Amino acid sequence: MKTSWLIVLLASLTALLGGIAAGVGFFMNKPSESRAFLTLRGQEVEIYGKGLYQFDTLFFGAGYKGQDAVALFLGVPLLVASILIYQRGSLTGHLMLTGLLGYFLYLYSSMALGAAYNPIFLVYVAAFAVSLFGFVLSFNSAVLRTAALEGLSVVPARGLAIFMLFAGGVTLFVWGAPLVTALIQGVPPARMDSYTTMVTYALDLAVITPATFICASLLLRENPIGVILAAPLLTLIILLAPQIALSTFFQQRAGVPLSMGEMVGPVAGFVVLGLAAGWLLIRMLQGVSGLPEL
Repeated sequence: MKTSWLIVLLASLTALLGGIAAGVGFFMNKPSESRAFLTLRGQEVEIYGKGLYQFDTLFFGAGYKGQDAVALFLGVPLLVASILIYQRGSLTGHLMLTGLLGYFLYLYSSMALGAAYNPIFLVYVAAFAVSLFGFVLSFNSAVLRTAALEGLSVVPARGLAIFMLFAGGVTLFVWGAPLVTALIQGVPPARMDSYTTMVTYALDLAVITPATFICASLLLRENPIGVILAAPLLTLIILLAPQIALSTFFQQRAGVPLSMGEMVGPVAGFVVLGLAAGWLLIRMLQGVSGLPEL
């Protein structure tokens, strides 16, 4: 199949801008000089106090280093590799590219909308823009490409659907329960600190959770769009596993007070989910690779 030069351009710009943002964030994330800060809600929180993330809280400023490390050393190389494979006309490469563009879209929409303003804010916005339109075009192109294909039953649809339902249910509970509890108690949600709203909660509950349920429904009805939608969702879960682990490590080093349960629970949970998602993605790509190329 003839590849789209516009998708290649947008994906290449995503790799470039994502690499710049992650590189600057990783190498300019200086050791914290945290200081107390009184929020508008009367809460005293620790601000990171130094470097690119000086106006973020200690929890997020330290955690962003893990995010930047994964984006720079895993996300960008994988995105470049997927661009090269996509240019060969491979459907497998097309799905990989769509998945990685979805990851960068999630990452830099979060940074553009949620991180405290810093000197590379416009880089976040630009990375958000090119990954958004690159993802939309790549996803739409993949839908048109698979519409005429038969044999997508080679993909483990039932297993994928069960995993998507489980992942969506976990996300709904993990993010939804604290918000409902805080609402009932009349207090701000935990970790809201100096921020004006909960961007990650909003994105995960408004976009990721419904996407997992829609994906499961499509897979169970053997709709090929379900396979395409599974690619970015699985890719996101896979890359979140090392990101959560590294972020927790850097937070602990920076002096963020974390209980053993807060350190082990999320890391172990995401590692298990990441391994399962990785296995399912490999099975899915193996199944797709055996289909005729259009």
